[in-house]
Amino acid sequence: MEQTQMLELTARKIQELNEQPVVESFMHISKDGKWFIHKTVITDIKSMSYIKTVMDNE
Repeated sequence: MEQTQMLELTARKIQELNEQPVVESFMHISKDGKWFIHKTVITDIKSMSYIKTVMDNE
């Protein structure tokens, strides 16, 4: 029988994971049934101070 090992995440790793973009995937078939549609949405949230700093350094 296979054993499952539980890993504990450090606070730093949890913070890193929370900062990653959210990736959502949506799939459906078109109304006429001719097409398979796969849509991927990437949501990345950054503070305005970060954006201003990046834009000022261009």
